Amino acid sequence: MDRLDGRVAVIAGGTGAIGMASAHRLAALGATIVLLYARKTAQEAQALANSLPGSGHIAIQAHITDSATLQAAAAQVQQQFGKVHILVNSAGHTKAVPLADLEALSDEIIDDILQVNFRGVMATIRAFVPLLKASGDGLIVNISSIAGFTGVGSNLAYVAAKAGLDVVGDSLARILAPAVRVITVSPGVVDSTFVPGRGADFNEKAAATIPLKRIGHVDDIGAAVQACATTLRYATGTRIVVDGGRHL
Repeated sequence: MDRLDGRVAVIAGGTGAIGMASAHRLAALGATIVLLYARKTAQEAQALANSLPGSGHIAIQAHITDSATLQAAAAQVQQQFGKVHILVNSAGHTKAVPLADLEALSDEIIDDILQVNFRGVMATIRAFVPLLKASGDGLIVNISSIAGFTGVGSNLAYVAAKAGLDVVGDSLARILAPAVRVITVSPGVVDSTFVPGRGADFNEKAAATIPLKRIGHVDDIGAAVQACATTLRYATGTRIVVDGGRHL
């Protein structure tokens, strides 16, 4: 499939760096984009939707930790579009906590990280699965992390959340087939502000350890999402690692 004309793509965390990179890629191929956002104003979020290639894109406020807002967003999408073909789960946040500092990883941090990065993704999938099934050719792309299988990441709770997401993605691929495919995209270090406190110094040090000698760009991840929707149509229940070889 070279084009996505007539297809509706919902992107949770759509106004974030990876969400917008994915949105640009899918919109450029003709998809209609629904950006789910939490923190921006309605005007800011809709302006980002309007900046995408094509027309008819919308932004809907929905908090992934609030299932009621997700169900309301799904109802609005159903009323306006009738079905959903692609769901990209790129929402989440983290906090840098040294892996060996178990005392610093408080109960509150653990609960927050798991709530957002695991429970929130599951709640989003739960809200939109009926619309994905209605399309007859649905796709869920979960943005995970190599932390989920390397055990190295911003903190141990984040590692656990992503590992859980990876395994549950495999289960969902079995459960939802053949109407809906489920693919995990696992980035390594990406040039964004996702991990607070990590800047140019961290990126330079990380790049030196990566076989391809650079950190990832958000468009590298968007390109993987695009491939899941277009050329990798016989893939489900699998992980696509986009890390320049950092995990090696």
